[in-house]
Amino acid sequence: MYDAIVVGARCAGSPVGMLLARQGHRVLVVDRATFPSDTVSTHYIQQRGLARLAQWGLLDKLIATGVPAIKRMTVSYLDIVIAGFADPIQGIDATYAPRRTELDTILVEGAKEAGAEVRTGYTVSELIIEDGVVVGIRGSVAGGEIAEERARIVIGADGTNSFVANAVGAETYTKVAAECFIYYSYFSGLSQTEFHSRIGDKQQIGIWPTHNDQTLVAVMRKIDTYSDFRADVEANFVKVAREILPEFAEELVTKGKREDRFYPMRYPDNYRRQSHGAGWALVGDAGYHKDPFTGLGISDAFDYAALLAERVHEGLTEQRPMAEALADYQRERDEKSQSGFEFTCTISTLELTPQLLAVFRALENNEEYAKDFFAMVGGGMTGEEFFAPERIAKLLGANV
Repeated sequence: MYDAIVVGARCAGSPVGMLLARQGHRVLVVDRATFPSDTVSTHYIQQRGLARLAQWGLLDKLIATGVPAIKRMTVSYLDIVIAGFADPIQGIDATYAPRRTELDTILVEGAKEAGAEVRTGYTVSELIIEDGVVVGIRGSVAGGEIAEERARIVIGADGTNSFVANAVGAETYTKVAAECFIYYSYFSGLSQTEFHSRIGDKQQIGIWPTHNDQTLVAVMRKIDTYSDFRADVEANFVKVAREILPEFAEELVTKGKREDRFYPMRYPDNYRRQSHGAGWALVGDAGYHKDPFTGLGISDAFDYAALLAERVHEGLTEQRPMAEALADYQRERDEKSQSGFEFTCTISTLELTPQLLAVFRALENNEEYAKDFFAMVGGGMTGEEFFAPERIAKLLGANV
């Protein structure tokens, strides 16, 4: 009998399992993948996410893999260019975009070292539900016999197509339609060493360095162009680059060497799901998902895994009823993620509102506020703080 079973061992699952194990709970973490293994991802981790890794004792292990530090960011829209970087946030003065083969392995090992039992190559075939309460799982390692494991709570950290969420019938209560799709790949031979996200006319390109002296290059377009784009991915990929960042496109074509296939991301709608019930909870993309444009997914997974672990611990130790603790988890997650969710849904349309366009134009010529903008991006300032009416009035007034 376990205290908790976690289904999914990547950016949300391994941390929640690790944190519960560190508090003395008996934890089983399962995942149908084996590690190291890749998964579709934006890779990018903001300073607040890195601060979590540092708090958990895992950041030095990530840096030791050779992932390059990013210490300058450029965000541009049409003719507007905002460049700079945030001041240190919780002591973190850089960001990183690691390959998931490296990051997820470190997280899995962290869970093991904390005392959690981790089973990889394991497929969950059924939730055990008795009298309306989830009490365990049935599953097996590839080729093995199906067996059952029981726990006081089962946590789904198994992504947007969550088996756990589907099995319990978790309802979606917030939904905003997805606007775009992404294709990305890895290139060697490029000189880019900073983060650059540029929005053009209903399309976008993102560039940032990652492991193995390679650069991740991603392009985004509106979803109604998906069929035409995938008819010739490579040609259309370069076409987007030429149209919105021609200098980079020239280097991409003449000096860059693509080192991997193109990875598509045709992601689901932005949503929030009911993320707790009798004997179960959801974390990461299983419970809350937004457009990958802002790259908040990994940092959010870390933050809300930590929050869920705190609330589950309260329930397991009977500091308060588990149902009450889990309801607080969902409420706190929704409150803390609201500004990021709204900003992501707004900017991922690739068409700035008149108000946001005015803010971007003002930021281009205001170094102090640009630094605050990057602090918001990095997690050192909330969206509510940055977009507070009195601050925006002062910013726009200074630009008159």
